[in-house]
Amino acid sequence: MLKVVVIMTERYGKVLKKGKADRNKLLFRSLAVFDRRRSLVHERPSQEILSALKDQEAEPDQETATAEKTHSHATGLSIDQPANDGDEEEDDDELALAALESLDAIEVFKHDQRADTKIHHAQIPLDNFQRLVMLLLITAPLDPQESLSKHAERLTPSILDGLRKVADSIVWSFTPEQNAGISYESFNTIITNSLPFIFDGLNPLFEHFLFSKNIDLSRRKRTSAVGALSSTKPQVPDTPLEPLLIQEGEILNNNILSQLSFFLKGSLVFRRLRPLYLGGEAGFSLGSFEQKVFNWRAPSILLVSGSRLPHIPQGSRERAFADTLPPKRFPNSSTGNSATGRVLFGVYLDVPWKHTNKEAIGSSSSLIFQLAPIHEVFHASTVSKDYATCTKSGISFGSPPPRSKPVSGLSSQLALGAVSLLLDESLEFGVFTHDSEGGGSFHPSRSRPTDWQDRFEIESLEVWGCGGDEEAGKQRAAWAFEAREAEARRNLKLGKDIEADRALLEMAGLVGNHGASGGSMG
Repeated sequence: MLKVVVIMTERYGKVLKKGKADRNKLLFRSLAVFDRRRSLVHERPSQEILSALKDQEAEPDQETATAEKTHSHATGLSIDQPANDGDEEEDDDELALAALESLDAIEVFKHDQRADTKIHHAQIPLDNFQRLVMLLLITAPLDPQESLSKHAERLTPSILDGLRKVADSIVWSFTPEQNAGISYESFNTIITNSLPFIFDGLNPLFEHFLFSKNIDLSRRKRTSAVGALSSTKPQVPDTPLEPLLIQEGEILNNNILSQLSFFLKGSLVFRRLRPLYLGGEAGFSLGSFEQKVFNWRAPSILLVSGSRLPHIPQGSRERAFADTLPPKRFPNSSTGNSATGRVLFGVYLDVPWKHTNKEAIGSSSSLIFQLAPIHEVFHASTVSKDYATCTKSGISFGSPPPRSKPVSGLSSQLALGAVSLLLDESLEFGVFTHDSEGGGSFHPSRSRPTDWQDRFEIESLEVWGCGGDEEAGKQRAAWAFEAREAEARRNLKLGKDIEADRALLEMAGLVGNHGASGGSMG
């Protein structure tokens, strides 16, 4: 139990040599089951080679070999050969070697490779992992020493159904259509890249084993009388916590919020997100988007959901959108466990939004992510820095800024990055492109080495600001400044000599005297 508590509460800094990498390996060992069939398939070639070598050695002098086998006690009868008797001992040895490796003392035992053999023959059952993911989604917003019962209202039938859908998206990131279970290679790759904080929700749960709420470590030793009086003092009820979200959107709810916390730190999203732009309320237009979002001086999260478009555009609007893009070369992505055709993408930007007429905005901390039907995170690359652009042509991530003026001989179609997300100028359609060759502003998938492109009709679009009252105050101050500037421009008046001002305007041909040529000097 002590080992479990130390690992789960991340108090392993001086014990595990590789930190979270070793923790992931230990977590996989605790969740996986040994698949003997994979072990036999893996070991059969070496057994065949050994048997062939034995046959070759027995051919030159078969009689002598038979006599030696009769009188020798080294090999014994086949029934005396060990079968599965060593499994239990191997398990103990494996745990011992894992402990030595964690303590950086494995060099002496490097000739024994059994510690790394069994882990590659093990798998995590998908059903078990799905139930664990649902638990982790519930415990993700849990604070240290906070009671899990406070989140009981999240367990209604409708919320549980949404929770199960989110868990399905996460489980499908481990490509279950190709494997009956989750292998260590897949587990380590996807946890590291797309779910680095998925197990953080276990920390507050196991904190209860280390610290009791009834113990006040700051309390000094008092007399027995004072202690008796204090023991009868009524307990003050816990202060109610702020809601996880100020308000829910059409896309963002508590389940999606927990999913975001699996790759964005919980301190960034829980009780820190404010709605900046909700398309269903503000309207789907770039003007409304800019008015709501551009004055936010802190990181933000964009979420967009929609339904996949058919391969052949239907209707004039879909055809017009398709004409602005290069011909589609890639198929649609996997539908996962969903049959609705719904997709959900998002972007994390750690810089303020602004117009990008010449160069893009963003940094190496920018992220493009897919939340449904398959969960995956695409990290920023340094090959190109076209992380985000916002122009009159639309909003794009991972694509170069569009040309301000058409160039003769060049295509007028929009250029799409290798891994990119683009929303058109009317915020009606979007397209996500994944080229496994990479080479753009975002790295391609490490778990799905295929090419795909999803074109979809936008149904919901939201932008949430990451920040508190201070960031909201700065945004209100910027809005007030812009309102004063606009009012000043509207109230701009002429001078007191109205006749002189009118004569000046008539000379410029702006008012009156319409029969004159205005700009002519001859």
